[in-house]
Amino acid sequence: MRRAYVLFVLLVACVFNAKAQTDIPKDTVVTTKHEANINGQHFTYLVHKGMQPVWNKEGKIVATLSYTYYEREGISDKSSRPLTISFNGGPGSASLWMELGYTGPMRVNLDDEGHALQPYGVKENPYSILDATDIVYVDPVNTGYSRIVDKDAKGSEFFGVNEDISYLSKWIQTFVTCNNRWLSPKFLIGESYGTTRVSGLANALQDPSIGMFLNGVILLSPTDLGIKREGPVGQALNIPYYAATAWYFKKLPADLQNKKLEEILPQIEYFTLNELLPALAKGGAISDNDKKNIEEKLERYTGIKQSVWDANNLNVTTNLFWKELLRDKGYTIGRLDSRYLGIDEKEAGTHPDFNAEIPAWTRSFTPAANDYYKNDLNFKTNVPFWVLTGNVYPWNSDNDHTGYDLREAMQENPALHLFVQSGYYDGSICSFFNAKYTMWQIGSSKNLRDRMTWKGYPCGHMIYMDKQSMIDGNNDIRNFIKNSIPAKGQSSDYSILPARDAK
Repeated sequence: MRRAYVLFVLLVACVFNAKAQTDIPKDTVVTTKHEANINGQHFTYLVHKGMQPVWNKEGKIVATLSYTYYEREGISDKSSRPLTISFNGGPGSASLWMELGYTGPMRVNLDDEGHALQPYGVKENPYSILDATDIVYVDPVNTGYSRIVDKDAKGSEFFGVNEDISYLSKWIQTFVTCNNRWLSPKFLIGESYGTTRVSGLANALQDPSIGMFLNGVILLSPTDLGIKREGPVGQALNIPYYAATAWYFKKLPADLQNKKLEEILPQIEYFTLNELLPALAKGGAISDNDKKNIEEKLERYTGIKQSVWDANNLNVTTNLFWKELLRDKGYTIGRLDSRYLGIDEKEAGTHPDFNAEIPAWTRSFTPAANDYYKNDLNFKTNVPFWVLTGNVYPWNSDNDHTGYDLREAMQENPALHLFVQSGYYDGSICSFFNAKYTMWQIGSSKNLRDRMTWKGYPCGHMIYMDKQSMIDGNNDIRNFIKNSIPAKGQSSDYSILPARDAK
């Protein structure tokens, strides 16, 4: 039931308390109580919508982060109740997408294919993971209601790969302390750039200065995580995505088109790694016959004519693919979700005029979030809610080693598991075959592979825009959480200590 029948306001200063000097509340939380019917269970839960400060080394508040903390009631032993900390990406994105689209108990009013329904707003999400884990959605600095509050702060201390991880790890430490969740099993989930964030956080949190060890990390549509893929590797990794999209639009030959997508992808992935990649590596040294053979297979697998592949030296970029695939029908296709169609000013050109999916997504999520936080969660502020913003730039992308950070975290923490979710129609750097490649590089040691899982879904970057993928994805996360927590009394360091000799 969508109703808040108990409402109270707590003004909290967990570590430091200061009078607000601006309209931005630095340290406050509003709590409301709700009912849910999720995964066949009826229960009540609390929502804590608040702000928690970021302090510098001198103990001065320099920024404050908005968060939404969903806590199931009736749990007497929090040490057995998982806590999942959730981030979106951008890096200039608030975390409303995961909260109101995927894992939270309320969902934006969408149809089964992710199109906004009138009136805009939210409805119950009976597929949420709140039955299995408490969840906190965090908005990094200058997203959502989060803001820099120190007039002397320049932003460079927040806006960068490693800067972001540094202050967020300390913020999480404070949150876990304030909410008495140190004994709870802990999980991080990130989407898109949020996967860069949580991969780095997994290692930063278990640094001895914090000492917080996780049970699992969930990467939804992961970025490259600092794992390079230049030249032929980067070019080749796009092909399975091209094939999936061409299959969706019925652009493949009949013998492929008449099969399920999952049935044809293995042969295309094999071609990518074992035929195309060596051909690209040869560059101009490839023979005319070999090049023609590769071009014929590329046309067969991608729906892009052989002449186009030939004119582009076997390298049709994603921009050209989005423009070319449906050029004959007068449409472009979406970057983050190929199922969305765009209309350009001219049919000519080498790239679309705009990303067709972004207006559709913001049109449904932005009004719903603003209304939900104010009227359902009673969080009153005149601070604008920034959904997608450029106010985090310039962003320092130097020295991104987050994929290797995650590997190191898994090496040092044998209880840490990894689950990767990808949409087949995501054409960004987060495409599903790129995600597989990233996981292969992280799991280069055979002793890590058993703790890594990848799964693909028939959708785009935001897999939850497709209702069935949202349902399946939540079930998969729920099972991942359950299977990543050792049974009571069982050691979590099972892979390090050899079994004692029987006596």
